[in-house]
Amino acid sequence: MVESGVERVSDGVHTQPGLTHGAAYKLTVVCVGKGAAELVVTSAGAAGKKAVPCDGSVVFERLTAESALKVDVRGKPGAAGMIAWRINKT
Repeated sequence: MVESGVERVSDGVHTQPGLTHGAAYKLTVVCVGKGAAELVVTSAGAAGKKAVPCDGSVVFERLTAESALKVDVRGKPGAAGMIAWRINKT
């Protein structure tokens, strides 16, 4: 494991993990509560988005550390609950 945390949906997840250049990683996110959140991974000016339902479903994203990464998970309006996340080296 490289990095992990648990946050309120209202606070969201905001991290810039220090990953090894060229290495592969797996980001796991789960939201439990009501509503939905959105996972945004930004690298070298490009951003990818993925829906994260707050129903306990697990969402995965594969990452390759080519440049500085920023990971954000933001609750959509009306969402409530908790978000757990973890980055593992693969």
